Amino acid sequence: MAQDPGSRDKRAILRRSGCLHRHPETVRDELFVNHEFFDAEDLVQLKYEMLRRVRVEGETVCRAAADFGLSRPSFYAAQERFDKEGLAGLVPERPGPKEGHKLTKEIVDFLERLAGEEPALRAQDLAARLRERFGVEVHPRSVERALGRRRKKNSGRER
Repeated sequence: MAQDPGSRDKRAILRRSGCLHRHPETVRDELFVNHEFFDAEDLVQLKYEMLRRVRVEGETVCRAAADFGLSRPSFYAAQERFDKEGLAGLVPERPGPKEGHKLTKEIVDFLERLAGEEPALRAQDLAARLRERFGVEVHPRSVERALGRRRKKNSGRER
């Protein structure tokens, strides 16, 4: 049977947004198995229906998690985020560090001081100085962004 091109597009969008359920084959819930509307690859839809099943229909957490191909800890995490943020809380957060963990306040202060003393220094020169002084490997673009954030933050105070 040929695959619907729309489903490939949806899968790609779900993957990019972090909402693709990696193991749709583990979903045993009848709605997701027997009805086209319910998509076992759509993690947000799965989590919502799992929460609804427990809250509205009185299903046990253990059974609902198993039927929806998710773990009990996933249920409780989804429940907490849904209670705080509503439907948007069911969209997975992006993985990875939320801020530049190498660019501490001390390092950005150093960069700012250096850039002020030697305005001709390029971001790649500043990154090299960081490597010499602190032993920290930072991409030049990260240096530019850190200094840009600092300038933006400081310009807001001057008003």
